Amino acid sequence: MWCQAKVIDQSLTISGLPLHYKVVLPKDYDAAKTYPAILAFPPGGQGADMVQTTLVQNWAGVAQKRGYIVIIPAAPVGRLFHEDGARVFPEFLNKLLADYKIRDNKFHVAGMSNGGISAFFIAASYSSYFTSVTGFPGYLPDASAAQLKVLDGFCIYMHVGELDAPWVGAMQRQAADLQAAGARVNFKIELGEQHVIRALTGDGSARLFNEIEAGCAAKGEKR
Repeated sequence: MWCQAKVIDQSLTISGLPLHYKVVLPKDYDAAKTYPAILAFPPGGQGADMVQTTLVQNWAGVAQKRGYIVIIPAAPVGRLFHEDGARVFPEFLNKLLADYKIRDNKFHVAGMSNGGISAFFIAASYSSYFTSVTGFPGYLPDASAAQLKVLDGFCIYMHVGELDAPWVGAMQRQAADLQAAGARVNFKIELGEQHVIRALTGDGSARLFNEIEAGCAAKGEKR
């Protein structure tokens, strides 16, 4: 169960913005060991309530079982991470790398809705810190050619509910653009789902980890 995971609340100030975040640590965490890590952005207004929601629904339980560190930040004073809240980067990433032993010094980045947009935006802005990007749903609105070129260096996973208009069309178009640019994209329309993809919550959240662990060899990629 998610509640068995060790969750730490942390706070710091970066660029004048107060940043609060939760860190999920694996079972039997050992600070001397190296772990894979996921930077997970919350949906909606990206406040503390949404941090808790995505912690419970999507991350804590499986992360603890599979030996992942998961970091979920709250938008500083309501400033979304794909907007002015992005000011906390890359200093926040450097802080995390100093505090924890992260495999290859690179994160997987993921998020739902506004969190998915944030994941794509931050990955495109600070590409050297990341190895994969997952949006469920999530994409980069108004992406420039330069941003698409940066994103084609990642393993990309895009999930969207079949009934989630207009996200279906927007994500489908961007997946095609990324594939045309040579990106490795796994795009999935979740049948019968709306904006919140219930199939990726609870035990179903294991699918998010399965994709990360499969890497760019995941079925459905475009080489």
